[in-house]
Amino acid sequence: MFWNWAAKRPLLILDDADLAEAVNAASFGAFLNQGQICMSTERILVDEIVAEEFCAEFVKKVSSLPCGDPRMGNVVFGSVIGMSTVERVQGLVKDAVARGAKVLLGGQASGTIMPPVIVDQVTSEMEIFREESFGPCVSITRFHSVEQAIRLANDSQYGLSAAVFGRDIARALEVAKRIESGICHINGPTVHDEAQMPFGGVKASGYGRFGGEAAIREFTDLRWITIQTSARHYPF
Repeated sequence: MFWNWAAKRPLLILDDADLAEAVNAASFGAFLNQGQICMSTERILVDEIVAEEFCAEFVKKVSSLPCGDPRMGNVVFGSVIGMSTVERVQGLVKDAVARGAKVLLGGQASGTIMPPVIVDQVTSEMEIFREESFGPCVSITRFHSVEQAIRLANDSQYGLSAAVFGRDIARALEVAKRIESGICHINGPTVHDEAQMPFGGVKASGYGRFGGEAAIREFTDLRWITIQTSARHYPF
């Protein structure tokens, strides 16, 4: 069994999505533990019909979350694992802006205490679309059709977790079925785990599963042992 938790987890927001719920899920999924979770939302793919409204509400929500030294009180945005994370995020954002992206929310890091970063108008040619930030940074890419959304979601070497938001559950389910990921949640965040559920990814996010019966199967060698209780007939 091989696991590589690197991934560019996509969250798709269809044109009929409950935007309030999508905003809450995106905020939680992208920024819990400063985005330093294997399932963290890295790419938000949103239908251009609702993109402006979603972006405005998303920025409003995230900008209201407290940031600072966690030793001084409860904060959502505290310290990342090290300066390498700060530098990696800054490099990805710099490349995106140079290629035409727009920073909707950002701020100056104080050492390893890093405020959230939201980058809009991201395209597949930008490093931030493909390289994992593993920090408090999320990109937004707008799409004009469901087919394009699925292509964008699958345009990655990784495939751990994904999410789809839409009120038409049958439609959202059909989209979820076509996303190349080991896990996909409909109307829920990319960050979600249950002990009894099979956890794992596809493509460069590894193979094998753990959790519940899946873990027993993965960590068990299936054997065949026979006992001959009487004389056996042989053809020669």
